[in-house]
Amino acid sequence: MAKPIEQCELAIIGGSQGFRTAQERANLGPISTPFGESVPVHHLSMHDTEVLFISRHGERGYTISAPYVNYRANIWALKEMGVRRIVAWSGPGAIDPTVPIGNLLVPGDVVDETKGRDYTFFDGLGIGFIRQNTVFCPELAESLRAAIVDVQGHCRTNDVYVCTQGPRLETPAEIRKFAQYGGTLVGMTLVPEAFLARELEMCYCPLCYVTNYAEGVIQRPYRAGELFEGLLGEDERVKVDAAVSALPRIAMGALTRVSDTPSCKCQLSMERYRRRGDIGEDWHTWIEQPA
Repeated sequence: MAKPIEQCELAIIGGSQGFRTAQERANLGPISTPFGESVPVHHLSMHDTEVLFISRHGERGYTISAPYVNYRANIWALKEMGVRRIVAWSGPGAIDPTVPIGNLLVPGDVVDETKGRDYTFFDGLGIGFIRQNTVFCPELAESLRAAIVDVQGHCRTNDVYVCTQGPRLETPAEIRKFAQYGGTLVGMTLVPEAFLARELEMCYCPLCYVTNYAEGVIQRPYRAGELFEGLLGEDERVKVDAAVSALPRIAMGALTRVSDTPSCKCQLSMERYRRRGDIGEDWHTWIEQPA
């Protein structure tokens, strides 16, 4: 596959409005992969750091809802272009009522409640039996924590993100169920993104901003025609907007803090299969590409 630019080791997966202040070196457009086209990839420069950026939900607002994102194509495209580390932001709701709206945090674990998503590159193959502790890259997590503390003064790091299928929001009974097994946040985007990055031995960590209280956590009247139909108050909207505006600075700050050589084990997640001779050094050959 042709590589349209020089290799770039850092990437951010975020929203369409995330990098208005960055200098765009190139809009590379969608990248063709064995799993279809990725969303457009942008090559950006910010504070003397080169980074690739994609908006998982589309370039012009929310045009691709979470169940229909081509996660495999997006992660493959970033790997193809040399990415080793990914910061991915997400806006979950809070199951835990003590989490403030607009709070910036780094979750520590994830529960997969999705259904029917293409969640592995290794369909029909005998590889991919990968340990998931820690779920997210610990080196990136610490770097993000420090960057958030610089902006917010504190940072939660032990929240459990429950990833639901969507695009509908959850029922009150579902939220009570998630709370019973330890969920404190609920969103729709981190699965299978995190697991696919691990399969291709890439460091991945989410940066979350809390957008609302989940259904039934705090009773709110239904307001037709509004985002979340009333789950987000007007005063809370200001806090969420402030959090969103801080995301690029935090993501870039975290990526520039990490060392050039990862000290984590993310890049060794497939090592057992290498040692057994099941796979070679060229990651392209690990995957039985669809016809």
